[in-house]
Parts: sequence; structure tokens; C-alpha cells
Amino acid sequence: MPSSPSPAPFPVSRRTLLTAGSAGAAAAFGLLRFAPSASATAGPQSYTASWSSVDQHPPTPEWFQDAKFGIYYHWGVFSVPAFSSEWYPRNMYNPGSIENQHHIATYGDPSVWPYHNFILGAYDKAGNYTKFAPKLASAGGSWDPNAWAQLFKAAGAKFAGPVAEHHDGYSMWNSQANEWNAVRTGPNLDLVGLHAQAIRAQGLKFMTSLHHAYHFLGYYQYVPQQSTATLQKLYGQMGTTAENQLWFTKLVEVINGYQPDMIWQDFDLGNVQESERLAFLAYYYNQAVAWNKDVVATYKDGFDTSGEVFDFERGGPGGLLTPYWLTDDSVSSSSWCYTVGIGYYTTQALLHALIDRVAKGGNMLLNIAPMADGTIPSGQQTILLGLGDWLGRFGEAIYATRAWSSYGEGPTAMGGGSFSGPKAGTPQDVRFTRSKDNTVLYATALGWQGGTMTVSTLNSNQINLSTLVSAQLLNNAAGTYVNLPSPVQDTGGLHFTMPSSNAPFNALAYTVKLTFSGQIPPLGTGPLPTGWAKIVNATTGLVLDSGGGVASGSNLKQWTYDGSTNLQWQLVPLGGGYYRIVNNTNGMVADSWGDSANGAPARQAAWNGGNNQQWTLTSAGTGRYHIVNRGTGTALDGAGSSAAGSTTVMWSPNSSTNNEWSIVAV
Repeated sequence: MPSSPSPAPFPVSRRTLLTAGSAGAAAAFGLLRFAPSASATAGPQSYTASWSSVDQHPPTPEWFQDAKFGIYYHWGVFSVPAFSSEWYPRNMYNPGSIENQHHIATYGDPSVWPYHNFILGAYDKAGNYTKFAPKLASAGGSWDPNAWAQLFKAAGAKFAGPVAEHHDGYSMWNSQANEWNAVRTGPNLDLVGLHAQAIRAQGLKFMTSLHHAYHFLGYYQYVPQQSTATLQKLYGQMGTTAENQLWFTKLVEVINGYQPDMIWQDFDLGNVQESERLAFLAYYYNQAVAWNKDVVATYKDGFDTSGEVFDFERGGPGGLLTPYWLTDDSVSSSSWCYTVGIGYYTTQALLHALIDRVAKGGNMLLNIAPMADGTIPSGQQTILLGLGDWLGRFGEAIYATRAWSSYGEGPTAMGGGSFSGPKAGTPQDVRFTRSKDNTVLYATALGWQGGTMTVSTLNSNQINLSTLVSAQLLNNAAGTYVNLPSPVQDTGGLHFTMPSSNAPFNALAYTVKLTFSGQIPPLGTGPLPTGWAKIVNATTGLVLDSGGGVASGSNLKQWTYDGSTNLQWQLVPLGGGYYRIVNNTNGMVADSWGDSANGAPARQAAWNGGNNQQWTLTSAGTGRYHIVNRGTGTALDGAGSSAAGSTTVMWSPNSSTNNEWSIVAV
């Protein structure tokens, strides 16, 4: 496989200049004439509908970086059939699909029992009246928005909010532009407004998610052409210009009506007209200036990380990643909305995923799946309260922290892209976070290691701990600690003597707090081997190989270590943090050959003192380094090949383990 060369994790939308009048519907809302009356705390004081302007918006305000954990929920008309998934409205029209078969058996053929019957109300084949019509608990129903918000706070969330509109085109607010809304139909309630009031009353930031780009870009592809304008609006059949303007107008209604601190959007934004995308961003940011608060807009495509936050669906990166990012995940692997028989991830897997994602520089937005009547199933409540229990005791290691120079260590690979899902770790999996002032390092083990806890990243070759003041185990109650004896450091790691072999209290993860007298020492400051060493690739375990008696300019290879001097190297300091890397067989040195292209072969040559033969070591954490060439800025890379004799290449430093090497004395 090629090295690390996955597509860039942050899709960048086209940057074309907007022609006069291209903002379309934006003008109707005074976008181009906006005059802010107050100042947001960061960024410009006004925006125009252009990339050069909206790219100046600070994408991640401090409140968002401090929050770490949020909750949203797929709850709507699609919750009524409670079958298969939230894609039921689409698939019930797809002949032969399980949803189509279920719909015919339960309700009737979609041609006579269409999706909008769930909105307006109709009888199923068994004679049951079927309609999305949750009723407030205060009116004798099952839905209590205040109880929901209290649950979210108890779960440890710092921001929360509803799916304001899913792909189905049903607006959960009092829309003037879309008659298919929760005030004029269904429950006859402003659901978004009631959510906003309850969530803010708990001191949480309020967010909305909107998935309506795909509403008119393919979701209802199996629905036949409708005969009336109102049904064409519901089923996304109004035509490109009208649909794009409606996409923008719905967003403006949510912005003006509820002042969300965060607007999350689903995929297919890249197929919305660029003028409308830019109009939305500029309008939202200008309104935030007027409200004097900092807001967040997220995306999966169609925006960029200059002003917005990229979202990994059900996943995250395999290593540290900047700029700041977000993942949305769910309590269930099978569906985002409630379905009969829905299954759940374990609380342990979800908590460990949260800890891992925070350690890698991101936030987690967790979806729950309430029932159509407004009941949150007990299994989901148990998960949320389990997360809240841990965060309530040990949240010091999560909230208001920042990623360190290493995310952690251990045998369990987590992340690696979207749809990698949550996964429980082991006691040997450790994740790092740090205080914002960089004086406290938290090492959280995803289980109890026993009487001695070892953190291999903090070995004597990697970090100088002379300024360490104390090591404490976060105790069972928030703000309390168990002082640990001075840890022992050697080349194998930092070893903590714990209070007992058995865990002193039950928890899904255990955190050691390391406090320093000044700044946390940087990784990579420990001594390197001064003699011969093997240089080991983190992905394959193969070592750097000169090939022996070869000509100058020959490619460097990789080989299984067998003690041969071809596989032994010495790092000779040159000053200024640079080294020459000398082979023990032929005396030649590693050389980039001046080729800065990703995938170019790394070579060897007689020492000539040039920048192409000088290398610096950048810590990748867990005792590994990026070995970066002074001349090209690219780094040695194993290319993911496990075949002995494969070529070592050059690649831009990145979070792939192909790009990481251990330097081990022999």
C-alpha cells in the first residue's frame, strides 16, 4: 500500500469569486447590508459571502474546546414506524427493500399510504391511528423537555440540541417557509424552541443539527413526481433554484429564531450551490457578532477548516490531528433513530472512545434515539448516566484540557477515519491530556493495570522529569487525590506504585495526574542511543536497511532485523538539533536526494555536509519519532509495506504510523 497517503481529512470546497447578486436569497435577509451592533469575542466584526471573508472566522471558540462532550438526538417523524433506521422515509419507496416490504405489510403500499400520513395521521392495517404527535408531560403526555435536559447535564454534556430537520424535509420548528413543520402539523408544538429553552436552563450551550442538503439531492429518489406544490416541497421536487434557496432560508429561520451556539450539518453540502453556502456562513457569523457570542459551524464536506470544524462520522483520526475536529457517534451501531429491538454499544466502549478522541484533539457529539412519544429508553439513560458518573468523578482529565504532544500508547487501535466506531480499550491503553497552562499532564489508563502502572511513553529516553512535583491518582470523588510515591523512570517507561493490586474503586478508566513546577517537559528530550542502533518502523516492525555494499545513490530499504550491520545506524549530532545518520556497513549516510515529492525514495550517499543529509527528530509520542529531512521537510516513511526489501520513501510528516520510527540501541 502507499504510505500515509490517504486523502486529506479536511475536504476544501472550491473558492470562486462570487459575481454580483449571486448571494440569491441572502439579500432578502439583509446579509449584504448587515451592520453589527456588538462585538463577538474573537474574529472580524463583519463578514461577506466570500471565502476570503468567512475563512477569517475563528472555527473553535474556547467554550467549544473546553466542552469536549455534547448530545444530540434523531427524533422525528421517522421515529414513528420505528423500523430499520432513520432512512425509512426513503427506503419505504424502494421496491423490494425491507422497509418497503414492512410498510406494505403494516400500512399499505406507499402509493396509497405515503410517508406524509405519519405527519398528518392515518390508520394502519391493524386499525391503529398513527401519527408523529408527542405530547408534553404537562399535558398528560410522555415528553418532558426539561427532564431530557436534566439527563443531558447529568450525563456530563456541555452542549446539546435536536436534529432540527433530517433528510425527510420535516422542520421541527415554527417555519414560515416550510408548511411541513411541527407547529402546523404533527404535535403542533415548536419542538426546537422547547428544546432550546430547557437545555439553556441547565446551563448548556444549545446546538441544532440540520441534514436537509440531501433532502433535495437524492433522499427521495424513489418517490414519484407529486401533483401539488406542497407535496413537491416535502419530497424535494421543487427544482434546483427553489430548493437551494429553501435550504438557505430554513437555516436563517433557525438562526434568527433560536440563536444556536452551534450548527451541525450533515453530508452533501458540496452539492448545494456555493453562493448559498457562503450566504449561510456569512449570515450566521454576522448574527453571532450581533449577539456578542462565538459560534461553531461544522461540516463533512462543502466548507473548510479555516472557519469551520470538520466532523468525522462515527470515528476520528488514528493519531493527533490539528486543527480541532469533531466526531458524531451514536449509542447504537444499527440506527440513529429509535427502532424496535435497537441494540447499544457498551458504556465502556463509548467512554473509552470519548477519552481517545479528546486525547487526539477533538470533541465527541453523541446521538441518542428517543421513541416517537418522547420516551428515552432506559438502556440509553443507563449509558448516559454511566458516562456522567465517570465524568463527574474524573472529568478534570477531560474538560478544559488540551491535547499533548502524544495522544497515548497501547495495543488497541482506535480511530483511523470515519465509521471506525467506538471501541473499548485495555488497561495497557493510556491516553494523555494536559491542562491549558501546560503544567499538568493527565495519563488515563483504560483499565486498572495492577499494583504497578507503567507508561512507556514517559521513558528516560523520551522525557526529562526533573521538574515533576507530584504524582496523584484521581480519587473516587471529584477534586480528591491519592498521593503516589515518586515514580521510577527507566528506558522502559515511568512506573507508578499504585495503592493496591486491585482497583481501590470501580471505574471504567483510571487517571494519574502529574504536576510540574513549570511547563511539562517536551517529549524527545531524553538521550538517544550514542552507539549503533536499529531504526524500526512503527507500522511494519521492519528496520532501515542500507543494503550493504551498494553504490552511492542507492535506495534505502527495510528488512527484518537479524543483527546485520547493514541494519545498524548511528545518529551523529551536528548541532542545532540536526543529525547525520550513518550506516555501520558502508559508512554512507541517509540522504533525501533533494526530492520533496511524497513517495520519492530515500537514498544513501557519502557524507558531504549538505542539508539533504541532515535530519531532525520530532517526537511522535510512544517513544517514536518523525525523522525529518532538513533539505526537503519530508520524513522517512515505511510506505505501509511489510515486505522485506521494500523501499523506504519520503513523505510529509503526518499521523500515520508509516511515518513513525523507534530508535533502539543494539
